[in-house]
Amino acid sequence: MPSIISVSNLSKTYGTGFKALNNINLDIERGEIFALLGPNGAGKTTLISIICGIANASEGHVTVGGHDISRQYRDARSLIGLVPQELHTDAFESVWGTVSFSRGLFGKPKNPTHIEKVLKDLSLWDKKDSKIVTLSGGMKRRVMIAKALSHEPKVLFLDEPTAGVDVELRKGMWEVVRTLQASGVTIILTTHYIDEAEEMADRVGVINKGEIILVEDKANLMQKLGKKQLKLHLQCQIDAIPPALAPYHLELSNGGCELTYHYDTRVERTGITSLLGDLRNAGIRFSDLETTQSSLEDIFVSLVRRN
Repeated sequence: MPSIISVSNLSKTYGTGFKALNNINLDIERGEIFALLGPNGAGKTTLISIICGIANASEGHVTVGGHDISRQYRDARSLIGLVPQELHTDAFESVWGTVSFSRGLFGKPKNPTHIEKVLKDLSLWDKKDSKIVTLSGGMKRRVMIAKALSHEPKVLFLDEPTAGVDVELRKGMWEVVRTLQASGVTIILTTHYIDEAEEMADRVGVINKGEIILVEDKANLMQKLGKKQLKLHLQCQIDAIPPALAPYHLELSNGGCELTYHYDTRVERTGITSLLGDLRNAGIRFSDLETTQSSLEDIFVSLVRRN
């Protein structure tokens, strides 16, 4: 099945000479949740703006559902819903009015049943007659999502959708995103909350300095790049790590009561067995041990630093 979004050899250079994007190649599969991660100024919003037809590329091509975003703009744009990072709504319009108006902008006939479903799915139904100005920041964010879904798009871009939203509402939005994916909508998510990507995404792309440095299935990424660590809780405090244990590059913490060993799960020998033997020979006893895996945030930071 062809990708719903295909980006080929895409570059963007501004009049000042600044190159915001450099030879981007990216395919988004139908029905997936794709998380696009990158530090501030990496090019995330520029890339989204070009895919959505808001900005023009200097080089390259973008197709959405097989339609070229430049030559077949209306056909391509009708497949896209966009929730921008900034909140742009008519403050004195009602929730129902602004969402219905957004549907009309795409030339869609009135469909009160669809608008009602969207508002109910986003827990906005009891606010349908409220003026936007009276809503909380989290509710305004939900209205932006409702506007983006008003014309029944096949692709939804969420650019920092939970910025400024409290934890409870963030989790509520995650449930909305899962429901949308289940209905067949493809989700492209940019976020500063790495746990959001770790929770939601099927695949992860990392962009830095205008270049895609990695696109990987999230589970594979965690397995390939995620280091594990073994933490040993010692029976007795130690002041320093014995020289015989230097090859393990252990970390001593918690006032000399904990030792941490980092290892790679991909190698044939992790070194744990020999470490435990050498600890015993050094007279170091432990009361408990635990293992943890590097988070997606750890991997992201490592990739960006390396790049």
